[in-house]
Amino acid sequence: MGSAEWILILGLIFAGLAVYLFMSAILGNQTDKQQLSWANNSEPVKSKSGIINLSRPLIHQFTLQHALRIQSVGYRKRVAQKIKTAGLGRELNVDEFIGMQILWAFFFPGFCAVMNFALEMGFSNMMIGILVPFGFYLPMLHAGGMKKQRELNVRMDMPFYIDLLALSVEAGLDLFQAIQKIVDKAQGTESVLADELAIVLRDIQIGSSKEQALKELGERLDMPEMTSFVAVLIDAGRSGAPIGSVLKDQSNQMRMERFVRAEKLGAKASQSMLIPMMLFIVPAVFIMVLGPVALSFIYGKK
Repeated sequence: MGSAEWILILGLIFAGLAVYLFMSAILGNQTDKQQLSWANNSEPVKSKSGIINLSRPLIHQFTLQHALRIQSVGYRKRVAQKIKTAGLGRELNVDEFIGMQILWAFFFPGFCAVMNFALEMGFSNMMIGILVPFGFYLPMLHAGGMKKQRELNVRMDMPFYIDLLALSVEAGLDLFQAIQKIVDKAQGTESVLADELAIVLRDIQIGSSKEQALKELGERLDMPEMTSFVAVLIDAGRSGAPIGSVLKDQSNQMRMERFVRAEKLGAKASQSMLIPMMLFIVPAVFIMVLGPVALSFIYGKK
């Protein structure tokens, strides 16, 4: 039996499996709404990631019920922390995230196995098997990348926002009134810090204390600058220190830390340039300088 026949048989098997899963999903008892436990009892917002939007319907149909069986408290806490720091709290919950891990642990190597068989790429079964843990870890990599993007965005905006807060407080506004002004002005922008400050205001409106809302802000962003900023604000609120001067000191400190970080990155960049320079630029210079001398020495003897 040739490869064409095997491809036909495999296609028929997958087509029958797809029809079976589709019909069972339609005729089966849909309990996803009961299984999801969102804090605000609302539907999740549409994600900016196409992977999440593509995966969510498949998760609800095929893997969510298996994700609910994973009851490890420690692992669920780590997943919840990943979701929180990546800013995915309004897009996914813990069950959906674990369901996405299970989905990609089977879908990604399965797709590669079919392509390997159809196109005869020559991948070994061991290599395809290695893709299973990679697919399972893929959502974690996505969450880690989102966290780094958020940190970069916050570090860029933080000194400017703190200056605005200081000016607003010195003009006579309360701290949270000043935050409201900044959030209103930042509407329509893609500022992570403005979105997080809006969440702080919303938490206060639904009943959280100001101190707790600020602590949760530090937990969501999980970066040293924001942790220090939140701690200073809480201490100033407890001790009654003038918020304006505290915010100015924080702004100066943030700019100094950003300048030091830029110097470190510049030093690392200069060190990283040594390797390509030694591999490509220096040999080319030697060829250009010493090449004619070597040629004249070789042909001059003849």
